[in-house]
Amino acid sequence: MGRGEVYERLKKIFLDVFDSETEIGDRTTAADVEGWDSLSHIRLILAVEKEFRVRFAASEVGMLKNVGELVGLITAKAGS
Repeated sequence: MGRGEVYERLKKIFLDVFDSETEIGDRTTAADVEGWDSLSHIRLILAVEKEFRVRFAASEVGMLKNVGELVGLITAKAGS
């Protein structure tokens, strides 16, 4: 699965979780997205796990700095 496909699927998840069409890119962080708080972060991660049929360890999620790193993690997990 390529990064482009991951981004397309992530856009739909962001729309569902944050109720707005948010432009996301590699450098997008929680500070860039209105409404991205701790509760919505949990909802986002759970939706990503469901959509991509992957599981993240808490330590993996805690180390993510931006959407680009999330995409990389999804790509690595979905490819294995």
